[in-house]
Amino acid sequence: MSNDVAYPVLRTPDFALALSTARRLMEFGRCKHSKVSVFAEFHSVAEVRRVAKELPEGWFRGQEEYLEFNGVPLEEQPGLVVGVQGPGLPADPAAYEGRMPMECELYDLPVGSIEDAFTAAIGANTGWINWDSLCWPDAPEVGFRGESKHAEVTLLFNSRTRELDECADDHTVLVHVRSVSIDRREMREPYAHWLAKQMGLQVIGAGQRN
Repeated sequence: MSNDVAYPVLRTPDFALALSTARRLMEFGRCKHSKVSVFAEFHSVAEVRRVAKELPEGWFRGQEEYLEFNGVPLEEQPGLVVGVQGPGLPADPAAYEGRMPMECELYDLPVGSIEDAFTAAIGANTGWINWDSLCWPDAPEVGFRGESKHAEVTLLFNSRTRELDECADDHTVLVHVRSVSIDRREMREPYAHWLAKQMGLQVIGAGQRN
């Protein structure tokens, strides 16, 4: 089993620049099987409701207490815990008590189908767009063959970490490559530098692992 490591290549407070840069990098490796997924986290009911109107197709899910529904059949658990699309969200504010923060997600969509709407809706909330199933080309001049399993691009909104545990006033574009670590040194980091260079970018920070 192999893992990926993601390197930041751009940080900017400009939503449009962040998205356009991520798209340029994604297009460099795009193939017919490429997909896009999105995820966001909300800490207020008002933001959940606002985004649900802008992204009605999104699946919204709240938190549950440890073992709260242990032994309860899935079909008998609250929609806010199992997941409900925007139009199905409850109108009663009391229904959200104990369920914050809430998450919104959509996975494995066609490239180009959700990125603009999601970027317009995210606001000050943390979240990400991830393009996967890309195919990075060979880079013989730096001694690397291409790859597809870990060829991804991620755009982080209002955070600088993949875990979204570090809020920020800017957005970060990450390029992913396969992780090959020897003595804690990432042997494929030069490949990430090469990929960034092809788009007129450069690696600007340490690699991030899941």
